[in-house]
Amino acid sequence: MSLPSLRLKANADRRLRNGHLWVYSNEIDVAATPLHGFNAGDQAILEAAGGKPLGIVAMSPNNLICARLLSRDIKVALDKSLLVHRLNVALSLRERLFDKPFYRLVYGDSDLLPGLVVDRFGDILVVQIASATMEAHKDDVIAALTQVLKPSGILFKNDSAARDAEGLNRYVETVFGLVPEWVALEENGVKFEAPVIQGQKTGWFYDHRMNRARLAPYAKGKRVLDLYSYIGGWGVQAAAFGASEVFCVDASAFALDGVERNAALNGFADKMTCIEGDVFEALKELKASEERFDVIVADPPAFIKRKKDMKNGEGAYRRLNEQAMRLLNKDGILVSASCSMHLPEDDLQNSLLTSARHLDRNIQLLERGGQGPDHPVHPAIAETRYIKSITCRLLPNS
Repeated sequence: MSLPSLRLKANADRRLRNGHLWVYSNEIDVAATPLHGFNAGDQAILEAAGGKPLGIVAMSPNNLICARLLSRDIKVALDKSLLVHRLNVALSLRERLFDKPFYRLVYGDSDLLPGLVVDRFGDILVVQIASATMEAHKDDVIAALTQVLKPSGILFKNDSAARDAEGLNRYVETVFGLVPEWVALEENGVKFEAPVIQGQKTGWFYDHRMNRARLAPYAKGKRVLDLYSYIGGWGVQAAAFGASEVFCVDASAFALDGVERNAALNGFADKMTCIEGDVFEALKELKASEERFDVIVADPPAFIKRKKDMKNGEGAYRRLNEQAMRLLNKDGILVSASCSMHLPEDDLQNSLLTSARHLDRNIQLLERGGQGPDHPVHPAIAETRYIKSITCRLLPNS
């Protein structure tokens, strides 16, 4: 395959040589290789300023991140063969980690497959493509997945906003075999069914698996409140871990139907109470009703999607944590989580401290958690680490 060249400015290769995979548009020598000469989805040979090849990149010429490194070997372009190899490498890690086939199989850049996410639900695969280059090779993606995993069904859940920046249309489509509305999975010994077609993202959030497992010693025999419950990832597991009663709050009636479905699946329907509505309003109503809980999980959607949202987003995390703390018993446990990539963990910690002091409560930080190892962090790309989870204990001030 003969590929065009993409030339960097002088010294712009340092970050890449140190392990990073992204190329920014202001690093390109546009006099030598104009970005308008490329189409989104093209592959190119990335060159240092002196002409030395650095590898093959996937092009997004209209974006700030205008190229992502696919391979440091200029003989290895993105095709079915490379996809099969990278999928096997990714699979070997997950099979080492988990004894059952329920996990994130591919996590984009961290698995050297930028723009590709694959979640595995046994023999059903849910795929998200977020780059024009990967979209151009979607037939190769299907062929590679069927060769490596022999699934019964593959769903393309390509309805995320990330596709807009690549000029890609959004769609949800079964591209191989049959994919049911709800698919089975197991996490931490608890059975679930996830709505992969109509649900959020790929239908399930494997990223908090390890943090949910750590809920067990705190939940046993306790009254638990699960905020932004979705289909019960935290709440149903709390019931399975021995909670005496679990309240799940979500704005989506569809999600709460999933909570009831999954609670019944495990025989815990009698422990569950679902509250439909805005979480902040629900917290006020619970406070007015003088409800109290021993354990509260606050795992909201990203309040900070862009850096310009930082101030408002930090305020939202602080209000959420403070309102949750108001409902905790005097020796209560709060699990405060964030999936906002732009929120530093220290800022979440400071939010917890500020909230506790505003209520004249003492706080102990007990555990910190991140995303599970099926969401490996690329050490050169801070953006690949997005999950934060802090478990804390609220005590009286005296």
